[in-house]
Amino acid sequence: MSQYPGFFVTLEGGEGAGKSTAAAALAALLRDEGREVLATREPGGTKGAEAVRALLLTTDTPLHPLAQTMLHFAARADHVETVLRPALARGAIVICDRYYDSTMAYQAYGQGVPRAAVERLIELIGLPPDLSFFLELPAATAAARLTARAGASDRYEQMGEDFTARVMAGFDDIAAREPQRCVRVDATLPPEALAARLRALIRARAGR
Repeated sequence: MSQYPGFFVTLEGGEGAGKSTAAAALAALLRDEGREVLATREPGGTKGAEAVRALLLTTDTPLHPLAQTMLHFAARADHVETVLRPALARGAIVICDRYYDSTMAYQAYGQGVPRAAVERLIELIGLPPDLSFFLELPAATAAARLTARAGASDRYEQMGEDFTARVMAGFDDIAAREPQRCVRVDATLPPEALAARLRALIRARAGR
């Protein structure tokens, strides 16, 4: 059961899975029902966290994997305390594009930061999602989507296929460890159909 009157939903998955599009479509669907919805993202969601995001994603500044982990959680702490908890306390449905499962998948599984270290930081943050959607997409489809994107690739998009494979294995393991919270979803669905699927899963899990 949630510790707040609101409901906290996160969207997770690899690069190109369509998390941002799915989050926006789901938020619009819920707002059409008259729900208060906060749609946000990580790293980001506050002025300070967005500044950290820019540092994390740039390819211009080398950062040790442990430093990346700490920066993700510094941004997350600001986001959680100033945005997420207040929204959940007033009863909003919060939809977050990435959260701590991404840090675990990318930094622990992908880059070799000890899993226990990430777990301690998760415990310190102290705000688990009520429901986490893991958007799954064939690797070839994800690669094609990334190629079609305009603009330069970020730090993680440039890390190569072996890194991506480790990250995706990480998401698989996280989902297997927490089946009550984590739901695998076919991300090849068209955006409207995917949003409807996510909405139905929220209703089934949360009764709202």
